[in-house]
Amino acid sequence: MDDLPSELVVKILNRLNDSADLARSRVASKRFNSLWREVQTVNLLCTLSRYSKSRSTSVTPFKTVFRNLIEDSRNVRVISLGVDKALSGMSFDDLIEDDSDELYLTDIEFVRLWLPRVRDELEMLSISDFWIQSCWRRSDVLALVSSNCNKLVKLEVKNAWLSVVGLTQMPNLRHLTLEFIRLDDENLEKVNDCFPFLQVLNLIGVGGLKEPKIHFLHLKSCHWTVSNAPLSLAIVAPNLLELRLKCNKPKSLVLETPKLVKFYLSVEDAEGVSFSEFRELDTFEVISPDVYTLIRNTRFGNKIRKLAVDSVKTMEHSERLSLGLGTLLEAFPGIASLTLSHVTWSNIKTHFQSEGLVHMKGTNTALKQITTRVQTSDYTDVSFIRSILNNCRGLTDMRLMIHQDTETRVRDLLISACTMSNPRVRWSWGTWAEGGEDIWVSNGT
Repeated sequence: MDDLPSELVVKILNRLNDSADLARSRVASKRFNSLWREVQTVNLLCTLSRYSKSRSTSVTPFKTVFRNLIEDSRNVRVISLGVDKALSGMSFDDLIEDDSDELYLTDIEFVRLWLPRVRDELEMLSISDFWIQSCWRRSDVLALVSSNCNKLVKLEVKNAWLSVVGLTQMPNLRHLTLEFIRLDDENLEKVNDCFPFLQVLNLIGVGGLKEPKIHFLHLKSCHWTVSNAPLSLAIVAPNLLELRLKCNKPKSLVLETPKLVKFYLSVEDAEGVSFSEFRELDTFEVISPDVYTLIRNTRFGNKIRKLAVDSVKTMEHSERLSLGLGTLLEAFPGIASLTLSHVTWSNIKTHFQSEGLVHMKGTNTALKQITTRVQTSDYTDVSFIRSILNNCRGLTDMRLMIHQDTETRVRDLLISACTMSNPRVRWSWGTWAEGGEDIWVSNGT
């Protein structure tokens, strides 16, 4: 190390996954101790092992280690401070009185001790708090950060109760993540006002919302996992390109996102969901037991090329029969790639056995590839696949994942019957299991 150029040593120190190694290196090496002040990235994580040791031996407190790293630094630009997810399983009963504040990282008094030292150059800040110490104490850390960090571009806060009192505008902020947060901003009005140039927004498990509305003129990407409480949701984002939205039973869901290209939607009850036509949508993935209602209420346009449908669970009999392959192709006439879960495949196969391929207007030439999971394999799958191929003359690629518990004999018969009677199609075969990864076992023509 002593022979390496100083610039290279600093680059190595900046890439350390855990800055606790940086603290130790200062003691072990005079070279490191002389160069560590040039480090621009501080990444400190309290692991379960470290937390356990701190309660039984004489270990420097976690907050003290962090403050020591910050106090003599010259130009820290990136700070990531957090508690390992392994500690999330702890309960209040596991705490002892002496450590009730040690990992309360959004504690305003603690942040005041170190933030002024780095505020002028700080560009990225991530704080992942210890929920059982932070959930019952409201923090004003957002106001403190907004009034001090003018250059901040990316902000992440996780596992905390956050107030928006005193929050001021941050015109340079482009990326905001709030994850598992109790937020005192019922309708997101303060968030909308104070981050006017936001381009990436992630709201994952944010509670305390009543009638939230996301309204950003410059937003490009949004990931929103909504709790059960809000019944009215709205996203107004004229430049939004990608949206991941998970909600349960909204009575009202408004999307004003005309430039949306990729849309991933998970919704339990789609009765109150309807959108205006998506003019630019290319990729759509929907997870819902109520797919037919969603299709019936919405005009998705004809630019969608990639469609993935997961019906999640068995619906009522009458609704299940309504979701046939013809219904999907009629609603999405331009798709080239179709991906189906095992539940959706079973539903549309049942519909085919009862109704045939209704709503199929002539031969479909747009659809090129079908990827699906098959729960139970029998000859009805072969009959269904043959009918699909006869009606979708452009289909050239079938990718079938067969459940791993399917008997080898049954699987081999399905593969043989499909490949022998449909030589024009390129076949891919694999296995799947609940909670496991898909395993592709063969490819062929």
